[in-house]
Amino acid sequence: MVLSERLPNLLAYTDAMLTWVSGRGRILIIVHDNPDPDSLASAMALRHLFAVRLNREAVIAFSGMIGRSENLAMAKLLQIPLTPFPLIELKMFQVICLLDSQPQTGNNSLPPESRVDIVIDHHPMREASAACRWVDIRPDYGTTATILYEYLKVQGVSLGTKLATALFYAIKSETQDLGREARRPDRDAYLVLFPLTNKTLLNSITRPRLPREYFAALHSALEHATIYGNVLVAELKEVQFPEVVAELADLLLRLEGMETVLCMGYYSTEMILSIRTSSEQLNAGELIRKLVAGIGSAGGHGMMAGGKVDNVEGSDAAIEAVEKLLTDRLLAELAVPPCEPLELVS
Repeated sequence: MVLSERLPNLLAYTDAMLTWVSGRGRILIIVHDNPDPDSLASAMALRHLFAVRLNREAVIAFSGMIGRSENLAMAKLLQIPLTPFPLIELKMFQVICLLDSQPQTGNNSLPPESRVDIVIDHHPMREASAACRWVDIRPDYGTTATILYEYLKVQGVSLGTKLATALFYAIKSETQDLGREARRPDRDAYLVLFPLTNKTLLNSITRPRLPREYFAALHSALEHATIYGNVLVAELKEVQFPEVVAELADLLLRLEGMETVLCMGYYSTEMILSIRTSSEQLNAGELIRKLVAGIGSAGGHGMMAGGKVDNVEGSDAAIEAVEKLLTDRLLAELAVPPCEPLELVS
């Protein structure tokens, strides 16, 4: 359904939600662990909505780290106020919002028994979300940021340059300039937001200086990448920040002849996974959940998905055992015919 057809229902929904929030106390907005541009921009937008419509300040909390250079530049240059989740006392907040994630998915640090009042996400609906008070989940949208853009639009809230830049970059990044899983609402928001952005800030976010750790991870990915027909598996070994796994999966999918890429990187005590595919017949979210069944958690949708295996011992043997298990499961799920694996770099 296009935006103009959604406006009446969305206006009533957001009016009711804001009225409900206004009668309560402190507001906490939680994004998923190691937040990406979509979650950061969405949190920035929801915080702005509460500030303008209710004159209330909300706290944005995250767990993990922001390691990818583009994401660090975005948070710094757009002055997104972020609080580490370990510093948060949940009992001090009467309204808890979860953005670009859902309860009990494994990619956020909320305790399983925690109450969640507002869930806004673009990933497939999870069972635990049904118990929340306000739920707006649209798996047919390319980004959560687009949903929040619609909230601001229907409520008549103006966007400053930094917020417009944040929302635009989120859509640009998540959909790869509308080339991946973008729908009509994403395209509409993208085209409206672009003239409102600060082009200097946008360039600084899109093309930041990269740390040596990025190139070390790239070297490891190329050195430990194996090709099975049209499937590529890259073992990054130990990585300095989790987001690099997804970043390199995006890059490696561009290799000629590749249809599906699995990247794996060991961080702390977890094996971080990222799947990317160009096939419209595959569902990356369903695929990755099968890979980690019984050993981890994962989520995603059509062409992109991420997950992790917890409590992996840091020895070479333990890491290699998990890599082999995941690779074997991937090849079995994709029914890759027996073939001689090829090293990407010999």
